[in-house]
Order: sequence, then C-alpha cells, then structure tokens
Amino acid sequence: MNPYLGEFLGTLLLILLGEGVVAGVVLKGTKAENAGWLTVCIAWGLAVTLGIYAVGEFTGAHLNPAITIAFAVIGEFDWNLVAGYCLAQVGGAFCGAALVWIFYLPHWKATTDASAKLGVFATAPAIRHNLSNLISEMVATAVLVFAILFIGVNEFTQGLKPLIVGLIIVSVGLSLGGTTGFAINPARDFAPRLAHAILPIAGKGSSDWSYAWIPVVGPIAGGILGAVLYQLIF
Repeated sequence: MNPYLGEFLGTLLLILLGEGVVAGVVLKGTKAENAGWLTVCIAWGLAVTLGIYAVGEFTGAHLNPAITIAFAVIGEFDWNLVAGYCLAQVGGAFCGAALVWIFYLPHWKATTDASAKLGVFATAPAIRHNLSNLISEMVATAVLVFAILFIGVNEFTQGLKPLIVGLIIVSVGLSLGGTTGFAINPARDFAPRLAHAILPIAGKGSSDWSYAWIPVVGPIAGGILGAVLYQLIF
C-alpha cells in the first residue's frame, strides 16, 4: 500500500470511529446518548488501536501530524515525507468527519444544541482561557509522544503495541482531556472543523475558528517537546 494512501485510510478510520462515539453520546435520540466521558475515552483509544492495526505495516501509522513532525525533528522520520503524510492525514480526517455526518444524518435535526453538534467534529475548552488551553494541549501531546517513544524500547508479544498505544490514548483522555477535550492531533481537529463549516449540517452554529489555532499549535509544539525530552533523557 502507498504510505500516503495508508495514512489517509488510517486517519479516516480513526476519525469515523472516534468522532462517531462523540456523536453517539451527544446527539439526541441515539442508543448511546449520555453514555459519558469514559465511553468517549475508551472508544477513542480503540479507534487509534484499529487505525494502527489497519495501516501500521505500510506507514508506521502516525495518523497525526504532531507525531509525524515530532519524529522528523528527532531524526526518526524522513522530512521529505512529512508534507505528504500531513496532507494525507488531514484529507482522511475530513472524509471521516463527513462520514460521521452521513451516518448520524437524522440526529442533527433532532439535536437543538449547536455547540453539541460542533463538539462532534472539533474540540472546545471546558473553560476558555487561551494560555491554559494551549498548555493543556501541549502537555497532553508531549505525554502521548513521550509514551509512544518509550514503549518502543520495550518488548511485547507480537502485534500488541497498537493496543498499548490505544491504552495510552485512554489514559491521556481520562487524566488530561477534561480541560480541552484532548485534540492531541491537529488533523483530528482542523479537518473535521472544516467539514463542520462546509457541510449542510441541520441547525449548526459557528465553527469557532477563533479557537481553532490552539488544537493545531498546541499538539505540534507538545509533540516536539515530548520527542526532544525523550531524546535528551534516553
């Protein structure tokens, strides 16, 4: 499989399953309505796990520009592939978000809360404070990248590492996701936010572009920080 196609498909699957659970929890009339934060965090972890299993053999399954850039900064990934990987991830995230809209089509009209609809596609802070929100995204992504790197030096039963990465996502979400919704992935927030702006979603409100830079800049900076710290320590 072409690695760019792999990153596109892996990220599409990640967003379809990850944002799919958010839609199930917050939209009206679904079987999973009000299932809660634990459900969301576990499902996102499983979404990452399945995305890695799907394309990891072909691409390394970054599925996240913050990881791609961080790995390139410390020499673990070819800079010549960075732009293509990031574009593929953004494209896959956009298409995954569009599929979530189609999948839950009658539920958008049944849901009156415009902010809940945006929350399916993009993150928003629990308390809006740009500096604190930026730090939250930086720290959460630094932990993610640091953890991915340190599990790489451990020996696991063949095929187990994607599950371990998924558990890292669950841990980050439960422990560090309560402030901003843990984007920890620029493609995961930017592309679906763009989909929200473009798609004819019934009763949608603002796409909140004034906040959109935080889940892009924060994860990229945090990913680099986590990778550099790992390199310095180990």
